Amino acid sequence: MNALLQQAQQMQEQMARVQEELASETVEASAGGGMVTVKATGAGEVSEIKIDPKAIDPDDPELLEDMVLAAVNEALRSAQSLMESRLGGMMGGLGGLGLPGM
Repeated sequence: MNALLQQAQQMQEQMARVQEELASETVEASAGGGMVTVKATGAGEVSEIKIDPKAIDPDDPELLEDMVLAAVNEALRSAQSLMESRLGGMMGGLGGLGLPGM
């Protein structure tokens, strides 16, 4: 029983370390041919949005909205993929521990 508890504690420590590393890593996505660029952390937090001034058309705000939405969603998908690749192997089939996407 002690060995099992010790193994669980080691896994928890490894997960915490990987999550810290993910928070410091960045993924990037763009939309509209690079008119909108979004950066997110590996932990899934949007950290930066850049919009080219040429993308701002007062007569068509919906186009800019769509580009921002597409870039944010792609950045978050990339962050989720990074998280799964880092934590997935460590989980070894122990899904359902309250981790996003697990």
